[in-house]
Amino acid sequence: MAVTHFNPTCSKPRLHSSQLSFLSRTLPIHRHCSFAPLHRTQHARISCSVAPNEVQVPAVTTLDPKGKAECYGVFCLTYDLRAEEETRSWKKLINIAVSGAAGMIANHLLFKLASGEVFGPDQPVALKLLGSERSIQALEGVAMELEDSLFPLLREVSIGIDPYEVFQDAEWALLIGAKPRGPGMERADLLDINGQIYAAQGRALNAVASRNVKVIVVGNPCNTNALICLKNAPNIPAKNFHALTRLDENRAKCQLALKAGVFYDKVSNVTIWGNHSTTQVPDFLNAKIDGLPVKEVVKDHRWLEEEFTEKVQKRGGALIQKWGRSSAASTSVSIVDAIRSLVTPTPEGDWFSSGVYSNGNPYGIAEGIVFSMPCRSKGDGDYELVKDVIFDDYLRQRIKKTEAELLAEKRCVAHLTGEGIAVCDLPGDTMLPGEM
Repeated sequence: MAVTHFNPTCSKPRLHSSQLSFLSRTLPIHRHCSFAPLHRTQHARISCSVAPNEVQVPAVTTLDPKGKAECYGVFCLTYDLRAEEETRSWKKLINIAVSGAAGMIANHLLFKLASGEVFGPDQPVALKLLGSERSIQALEGVAMELEDSLFPLLREVSIGIDPYEVFQDAEWALLIGAKPRGPGMERADLLDINGQIYAAQGRALNAVASRNVKVIVVGNPCNTNALICLKNAPNIPAKNFHALTRLDENRAKCQLALKAGVFYDKVSNVTIWGNHSTTQVPDFLNAKIDGLPVKEVVKDHRWLEEEFTEKVQKRGGALIQKWGRSSAASTSVSIVDAIRSLVTPTPEGDWFSSGVYSNGNPYGIAEGIVFSMPCRSKGDGDYELVKDVIFDDYLRQRIKKTEAELLAEKRCVAHLTGEGIAVCDLPGDTMLPGEM
């Protein structure tokens, strides 16, 4: 049962059901409910219980908006389930923090999270939305749309601009917000600007999030941002940090399915190795189509080595040329896929791609970087690296190239990871087109 915490000094007027329509119209206008995150050891709270003809609500007061997470509108009234509504199917509330929550990717993602599509039809969720001072009104608009969608599983929504407030007790942190690359901006500058954002968010997660929080970094350059984030959160297991490469995997499956003339559910065991950049390596050597090795089904090996690889690497740019903007809906779908891969058991014999910390990997890849590799999960939020993969000279050569790029990025952000003075000796510009 989810309970929103309110200031214990507020009064508790009792309203009849005839007054509820007025309340629902006026509450959203008062942005600053007397809501403040409390430590678990504090017990001051008000629970509002639904009765046939009346409801208890907290008094609405104003607070300084800067840095405060705010409950929003109807979500300021978190109801206890009536006794007859309580069933064993309802689970403990999950706290999900989302940064960049006013952006296009989040606009698709949040409604999937709230609907039960991600964590299941019996899993209540609380959404904690992080934005900036500039986006606070947009966050209110997002909260209004979530209100109007009447999701029964969405028990709480809070909005704020301070990660130390928004990340309180978060069990999942989906870090989407990042500065896009502007005209004339050097790649090293983008690494530094976004790296500072993710260093700050890592420190906030380290201070206030659940000790077993799962973190998925979407904002680019996501591999190195994830590395910076985990280095600034030493109290959270490094294994809990992921960089999103699932969209690249999905794109690779699509291209293989098209070439083989099958539906994409026949394509399995696809790995994206390395960085989320144009050095990424979509692995067709270990991939399968209808249970058979891809190279036995697709006889055009030159297509696999050249056209297939390039199509996957540059798919984002092709989409921008057609659509006029970078992918948002498909990115949100891939975030959902990435979460599901961790909370549901991996199908027997298959695996999925995720950018994870490379320490202890069985492939000979350099340690100390976030590198996309094949993973399996038992559905408990954890994963293990797949050992039964094969390599040839072609695959190893390309993995070395993307590894070198990530090591160079790591040196370029050493000042943000606590590893000394930054030295930017980056190779050729391989940023994905969507970052330009």
